[in-house]
Amino acid sequence: MEKLINLTLQVWRQKNAQDEGRFVTYEAKGISTEMSFLEMLDVVNEGLIRKGEEPIAMDHDCREGICGQCGLVINGRPHGPRDRTTTCQLHMRSFSDGDTLTIEPFRAAAFPILKDLVVNRSAFDRIIAAGGFVSVPTGCVPDANSIPVPKENADQAFDAAACIGCGACVAACPNASAMLFVSAKISQLALLPQGQPERYRRVRDMVAQMDAEEFGTCTNHGECEAACPKGVSLEHIARMNRDFIKASLTTAPPPRPAAQAETRGNGLR
Repeated sequence: MEKLINLTLQVWRQKNAQDEGRFVTYEAKGISTEMSFLEMLDVVNEGLIRKGEEPIAMDHDCREGICGQCGLVINGRPHGPRDRTTTCQLHMRSFSDGDTLTIEPFRAAAFPILKDLVVNRSAFDRIIAAGGFVSVPTGCVPDANSIPVPKENADQAFDAAACIGCGACVAACPNASAMLFVSAKISQLALLPQGQPERYRRVRDMVAQMDAEEFGTCTNHGECEAACPKGVSLEHIARMNRDFIKASLTTAPPPRPAAQAETRGNGLR
């Protein structure tokens, strides 16, 4: 049953990467509990526009929990209070009338804030690009049973491939580590026959790029798995570490990654 609630929002506002930023208070009144969190912010922005004020900038795209764009920290938790739920799939029935919500962007040195709640997550793109390609011929779609894959491997590869690259793991980690994301992208190929030719070169190069992007180191807090809206398992980090050790002993060292030209600011180092 639909219910209308009133909320107080503490929203992080920052004009650009050089601005210090601050929290600004807004009142969200008459919010339907059937709205999604992003729809609630849409309503707040409509009110700001009517008053001639700058709307709150935020990332979003599919609003179906698939694209990974809607990264917000809500009351200190990436994507909000519900497990296995992206911000766009979080509904206002998860909150109560009179609640105060603190809304801020994902914070990490490798995710510089561009404006308000929008961060630059292109570091993830460069890590994936460092992984290169799969050299097996593609051609037409093969029959499902033409390449036998053990069910356990298929299930684990599917778990890894569920990663949407939202960055919640980085935002939740006290070290701002990207190892859950990187290990998921590595595992989804390392577990399948098609990923074997470049398996160890891939892990070597992707880990090198991750380090070049200045992400932190994993110290096994487990916050990343808890915050992941797709439930990607820590087991993938263990697999990546095993593959990286083997790659370090059996493959030539990668060339030194080019220095990143992007400015890293916001006082997060």
